[in-house]
Amino acid sequence: MLLLCMATSVWAETGIQVKAAELDMVDEVYQLKADFELNFSQAVEEALNKGVPLNFVVEFELNRPRWYWLDENISSAQRQFRISYHALTKQYRLQHQEQQKSFASLAELKSELGHIQEWRVVERPQLRKRYSYEARLRMKLDASQLPKPLQVNALASKDWSLESEWFTWTLTP
Repeated sequence: MLLLCMATSVWAETGIQVKAAELDMVDEVYQLKADFELNFSQAVEEALNKGVPLNFVVEFELNRPRWYWLDENISSAQRQFRISYHALTKQYRLQHQEQQKSFASLAELKSELGHIQEWRVVERPQLRKRYSYEARLRMKLDASQLPKPLQVNALASKDWSLESEWFTWTLTP
């Protein structure tokens, strides 16, 4: 019974969780700041440590809810991150667009990956003051970018289902 409880608590700890998110106005542009908690399963960590690169996608949406029709999509944006481990240098790497950073430990890499700052997502003129808007954010592992043999595992195993729930909050300009 104790073993079952421990296994359940370990399974509950794996995944991605949005801890906080907010939009700040800077020079007529709303910038997103967000914090994620990333807990990889043992299978994901083993694959990473054996040289399998992992791709993550952060998705943002801003909608204006309407009672009479479908919600109006004001803005949507994506950021893609690639993490990898290089056995020769014994370093983890985080790549976003043209930028690349190296880390000595997986914990440092997850801390950096889980901290989004100054992401320009919507310009102020796109919003009207009399409306409230719904902002949504999530992060997920892009299983379609895995090597083909691992894609089958990712579809069939909960160890590879790394995806946060949509984190939603209200924005009133």
